[in-house]
Amino acid sequence: MPTSAAAPTAEIPEPSAHTATASSAASATAVADAPGRPRRAFSRFAIDTRPLRHPAYRRLWSSNVITSVGSQLTAVAVPKQIYDVTGSSTWIGIASFAALAPLVVFGLWGGAVADAVDRRKLLLTTNVGIAVTSIAFWAQAAAGLHSVWPLIVLLAAQQGLFGVNSAARGSAIPRLVPEEELPAANSLGATVMLAGALFGPMVAGALIPIIGLSTLYLLDAVGLTATLWAVYRLPALPPLKAGDSPTSGAAEASAPVEARRTGWAQVADGFRFVAANRLLLGSFVVDLIAMVFGMPRALFPQMAATTYASNHLALGLLFAAMPAGALVGGLLSGTYTRVRRHGAMTIGAVTAWGLAMLGLGLSGSILLACLFLAIGGVADFVSMVFRGSILQMAAPDEMRGRMQGVFTVVVAGGPRLADLVHGIAGAALGTRTAVAAGGLAVVAGVVILATFSPSYWRYRANS
Repeated sequence: MPTSAAAPTAEIPEPSAHTATASSAASATAVADAPGRPRRAFSRFAIDTRPLRHPAYRRLWSSNVITSVGSQLTAVAVPKQIYDVTGSSTWIGIASFAALAPLVVFGLWGGAVADAVDRRKLLLTTNVGIAVTSIAFWAQAAAGLHSVWPLIVLLAAQQGLFGVNSAARGSAIPRLVPEEELPAANSLGATVMLAGALFGPMVAGALIPIIGLSTLYLLDAVGLTATLWAVYRLPALPPLKAGDSPTSGAAEASAPVEARRTGWAQVADGFRFVAANRLLLGSFVVDLIAMVFGMPRALFPQMAATTYASNHLALGLLFAAMPAGALVGGLLSGTYTRVRRHGAMTIGAVTAWGLAMLGLGLSGSILLACLFLAIGGVADFVSMVFRGSILQMAAPDEMRGRMQGVFTVVVAGGPRLADLVHGIAGAALGTRTAVAAGGLAVVAGVVILATFSPSYWRYRANS
């Protein structure tokens, strides 16, 4: 569950502040590179922390350090409680599917809302709603309700709120950091969430026997107060006039704009905008190519039981290897977040992803399989960073919320389509053939995209 009154003190970055920051950074670099004071080589590769110089973004990011673990407590507790209540994994699948519809619907609608209202207020509202659902999860568990339906209803409500929150959060980031630092900001945020996804479940597993299931929900709700405080301290983020710079200062940011509607007609306008923008369309298509053809997670249980049956840890290793690789990609983001050729980086990363899945399909050893999955995790992380940055840069501020809504649908729907495709292919062809063929399909799809959409391949940021 990634997260997300009186107006606080405005901290919208001024052009002069950005200029001063850039000048300071340039001076620091010059000093570091001066004779006798060589820059440490490691700083070139370590995670790019430039966005943390901006107070508003730093607050938002710091709150995620807490909530990224807290959200995983709930992510573990819900399926555990559903299984305890029903004794069936089928109900876990039903609950997950039931949560998909509100995520898609409210992700799309929430994008239109995020383009029409103050995004700070929308973040506050949705984060309060998410906290309330966590408290409700705790209340029903503490009361000993032995019914699956309250869990499904609460999970659906929480995912609907998350859909709106994601659209508001993603479209707010370009208002908090300079455009050239968007890849670094996206990398920082994703790295924290990945760390939470790795360590949160381990914390949950260790705590359940000690404090019980219900307290996990309560800990998540308490952790969300950090995000609420961080969002409260953000500057106002009202809609901008068309053509205004998103970081051009408080005067322009607070200029009145005509009231915007938030209906499905506006959602449709967002899809038409994507269809007419080859750059944005390419970023969504390349992600669907990578996920639908190259995400083999549905085959992991069968692979663990057959291909790697001699290793009793195989299933856990298969699921852990990809996020572990992605986390490494985040920690070494200094190697690529300053690159301007965002289109080429995305194409290269997705090609590497396809080749890694080809290697996975050809692997007869669990160690080799984990290595290829880890490489795939790095590639997927790099692709995500630059696809997100392309979306944030190519869309004007008045469209960013809707673009984030479409992004949420693609990210949520792609892996689920992949589960269906790989499940059918695995049963028909065998797991290793299905995975290898999927990897080849990814590479072929990327080559076709680059051939017929050369503008995507050539796209450079700030050009």
